Amino acid sequence: MRVLELFSGLGGWRCALGDRGRVLAAYDVSETANATYALNHDFEPRAKELATLPAQDLADLGADTWLLSPPCQPFCRMGNHRGLSDLRSRAFRHLMDLLPQAPPDRLVVENVTGFLGSDAHALLTERLRTLGMHQLDLQACPSRFGRPNLRPRVFIVASRKPLKPLPVPDLQPGPLAGFLDAEEDARLYLLPEVLARRHHGLDLVEPGDRRSTCFIGGYGRLFVGSGPFLKTDRGVRRFSPSEVARLLGLPAGFRFPESLSLEARYRLLGNGLSIPVAAWALDHL
Repeated sequence: MRVLELFSGLGGWRCALGDRGRVLAAYDVSETANATYALNHDFEPRAKELATLPAQDLADLGADTWLLSPPCQPFCRMGNHRGLSDLRSRAFRHLMDLLPQAPPDRLVVENVTGFLGSDAHALLTERLRTLGMHQLDLQACPSRFGRPNLRPRVFIVASRKPLKPLPVPDLQPGPLAGFLDAEEDARLYLLPEVLARRHHGLDLVEPGDRRSTCFIGGYGRLFVGSGPFLKTDRGVRRFSPSEVARLLGLPAGFRFPESLSLEARYRLLGNGLSIPVAAWALDHL
């Protein structure tokens, strides 16, 4: 596959792609995402606004596959549910306009489960039907792939060739202990006064647990609904960025630019892919 990675972020689609193909170009407007992508993949994403990208630019690349993870905020549980009317959907709407002008042979869209049944999902389905492409609407969670993390996502898989749904794995998640850093960062522990004020709303887990809730982009600054907090003999702490990266299935040695703040790292991870689940979606192609 000759791939365009759109809304490329940390490069999760590139990790999931493996030897199935190669990325011809990656696009993201986030400077921090692009710096992290370049550091880990030795490949420079294009810092271009997809909402204004000319169709000819895509056609000239000669890609046959689009992999994209548009912003989920217009469709997520804690979002505003404005769908295509949300300004953050502008780039997705533009790509749907470009789709008939530079149609790929294959396409996979990843998003939160609220994307299903939305006006964006309806627009995508209409475009794919017009192009005569086959479509599968898939749902899966990394907790079925041996990961002790709940991150349900939908994958819209489309191809010019007929598609057949594959079974979702049912692997028992391992304990969280297997994903923790060898040495803790003491700075991640909540101060006693913060814990006293916030502990009723925290999702607390322990190293032996085999579940954890979804990490969102606001994990570094929010408490309730942002993700799990680890309870140890020393107190309660946030998961480190490297621990979240392991739960997502990012490769060993994945790293961030030294200058990147802790909150920025959490934000990038919260917008990331679960690599094993994304790889399963690609298996359908």
